[in-house]
Amino acid sequence: MSSSTVRGRFYWTVWAPILGIVLLVSTWGRDLAGPLVTVIAAFLIGAVLAAVHHAEVVAHKVGEPFGSLLLAVAVTVIEVALIVTLMITGDKDTSGLARDTVFAAIMISINGIVGLSLLVGALRHHLADFNPEGTGSALATLIALAGITLVLPRFTTSEAGPEFTPGQLAFAAVASIALYAMFVFTQTVRHRDFFLPVAKDGALLDSVEGGDGDGHADPPSAAETRLSLGLLTVALVAVVGLAKVESPAIEDAVEAAGFPHAVVGVVIALLVLLPESIAAVRAAAGGRAQISLNLAYGSAMASIGLTIPTIAVASIWLDGPLALGLDDVQIVLLILSVIVSLLTVAPGRAKPLQGGVHLVLLAAFLAVTIAP
Repeated sequence: MSSSTVRGRFYWTVWAPILGIVLLVSTWGRDLAGPLVTVIAAFLIGAVLAAVHHAEVVAHKVGEPFGSLLLAVAVTVIEVALIVTLMITGDKDTSGLARDTVFAAIMISINGIVGLSLLVGALRHHLADFNPEGTGSALATLIALAGITLVLPRFTTSEAGPEFTPGQLAFAAVASIALYAMFVFTQTVRHRDFFLPVAKDGALLDSVEGGDGDGHADPPSAAETRLSLGLLTVALVAVVGLAKVESPAIEDAVEAAGFPHAVVGVVIALLVLLPESIAAVRAAAGGRAQISLNLAYGSAMASIGLTIPTIAVASIWLDGPLALGLDDVQIVLLILSVIVSLLTVAPGRAKPLQGGVHLVLLAAFLAVTIAP
């Protein structure tokens, strides 16, 4: 690997996460002034963008659908770490933080990422083509996960409020892991071809273009892949740490604006899904809507399938209740999103209209979250 290759492909993505770690060490535990908050926010964004770059390099090497799975798990690690950290160290009521963040991640994924990807892909290529069998199985798994972990607690009666009993929470955690594991096995082993990009004639793009399935001519070398894997780890640590340092400023800004505390969960979800969003729109613009949908539904499933079990274990040491049940407005939005998603996925292709409908649902979610 030549130095020019390193400079061309890794230049800013090398120093951004490393400087983020240096800034994290120097600011941890300190009260931050206004200018320093801005600097940390800038490095936080840089670390996120570096993370998506290195995740894409590694994903390119391993191919689809492993690449989409890798990026989904990577950003979910960020989300889990942020939620647990805020619940442990936050001085405000955090009983609904996990619910608000996970629900926001679902709405942003299935309406925001899907909507923007389909809109971009369909506008550029007339129609956005994907495999309804793979995408439909992802959507079905997501619906089951959301129903068990977020809707069911709203209607159980053994515990007061939108909460599970310890036994119910343990069941939900095990069920989430089982559903997610079954889907991953289906996606990567049993029916991998259902999740590969498709051409307009229905052929698999990776079989047409040489087998990597991601649209790039030359996969990275083993040395580049190892470098990106290490820098991806550094970038994720920087993102989690800097977001924790920045979180008091986020909570204070939300409170100063007079917004409900649920908006904090939306901000966290927007932050952790930024890598997914960038990668998905790039894929859609390149005519690979299937990768975009893999990323969107994969991140939503990972958000539930990995976050809820982790929170369930962490709740053993956390004080206070863990409210997981959605309220009536959130359930209505979830049902609308599910119905629209089913109608979008069924044909195996989408017009710009479908993308626009999903984006309107995302706007409705943001509107009622800010002004319930």
